Amino acid sequence: MTVDRRLLQAVETLGYRVTAGDVAGTAGLPLQTAEKGLMTLAADVGGTLQVAESGDIAYVFPRNFRSILQAKYWQLRLRAVAQRVWGVVFYLIRISFGIFLILSIVLIFLAIAMILIALSSQGRDSDDRGRGNTWGGGGIHFWVFPDFWYFFGDPSLRRSPPSSQDNGEEMNFFEGVYSFLFGDGNPNADLEERRWQLIGQVIRNNGGAVTAEQIAPYLDLDTDPGDDEWYMLPVLTHFNGRPEVTETGQIIYRFPELQTTAQTRKDQRQTLPPILEERLWHFSRAPSWQIMVAIGLGCINLIGALMLWYLLGDGAIAQQLGGLVAFVASIFWILLGYGLGFLGIPLGRYYWLLWQNQRIRDRNARRYHYANLLANPTPQLRAKLRAAQAYAQQRQIHEQDVIYRSDQDLVEQELAQSEAIDREWLRRLESE
Repeated sequence: MTVDRRLLQAVETLGYRVTAGDVAGTAGLPLQTAEKGLMTLAADVGGTLQVAESGDIAYVFPRNFRSILQAKYWQLRLRAVAQRVWGVVFYLIRISFGIFLILSIVLIFLAIAMILIALSSQGRDSDDRGRGNTWGGGGIHFWVFPDFWYFFGDPSLRRSPPSSQDNGEEMNFFEGVYSFLFGDGNPNADLEERRWQLIGQVIRNNGGAVTAEQIAPYLDLDTDPGDDEWYMLPVLTHFNGRPEVTETGQIIYRFPELQTTAQTRKDQRQTLPPILEERLWHFSRAPSWQIMVAIGLGCINLIGALMLWYLLGDGAIAQQLGGLVAFVASIFWILLGYGLGFLGIPLGRYYWLLWQNQRIRDRNARRYHYANLLANPTPQLRAKLRAAQAYAQQRQIHEQDVIYRSDQDLVEQELAQSEAIDREWLRRLESE
């Protein structure tokens, strides 16, 4: 049994009495998927089907349908357990990068200390000691850290208050290291889901009849399509719509199933954003002090690895001392590779984000262009919008319109309908 989570959320949001059009428009699901999902869900949780005289169907679900599903299907319980386990595993993966950084620094500098002590105890000549000490007095200064922070960070983020997406929770240091290395995930992972939800709500807000210009701000149009409205084809397929030619020769798009609702709210219009706005990528949502500490430790780790490389030389000292030094020498290239990657990965990611954000800005700018055309319509577009409104309508399934309910015996329903007809005739006779 698989039911889309968006369908479940839509049923709860809409008050547990819905039509397929309600769910498709709210969740952004294809109409066929919404119809099939509602039928499956009704069968699984004991939902009720209500058929109106017009032939439209409303689905009524118990308010505890999630509990019924979890109690009925072990797959759902297993999935819930797996999600909790994965949450713990992923958290351990996230903090492991910071832990490995600390371990790497400790191992490297312990090995350096042991080598220097061994060299000192063996009475190495002053030239050798001087060569080893050149690492401490060379031109490497930790004053470079603020420059690194400026390079990797986003000055606008430092000046702005914490984002609402952070939920007011500050990362611990190890989580901050992971965020510094790999970021915090794709901010537009739900882009397609948001796209179809917005398009569905635009259609519902306009009574199930829209023009192509009303949908354009929510799509990805690389070039000006002109009079060609090919981009509406996926929308028609998704919501089972069809084009209509008005009396004045204008083309509008009507979605009959989205014109039927089981909701009791008089005004179902929702305030929508003017465009589908993609969110910009952020380098990291970790606090600035964590970024600075991570960069500092990364530099210390890399410098220590280079110092160790110099001291190990041809490897004879590691074979002579054995133990920890030999172990560190055996994994030296792993430590050096981690040190290079620790600073190299964020550096490459920084430039990649610059490129991605510029593309996102370009796409948002194009969407705003179409939104401005809609906000300031030409006389031709204004006439087209008026023509679309002539096709707008909304059919609401009231309880008194229901002629069949799946939760009652058919004979009982026929008797109830017969009694209702008799009462109506008596009322008319009395009024006469």
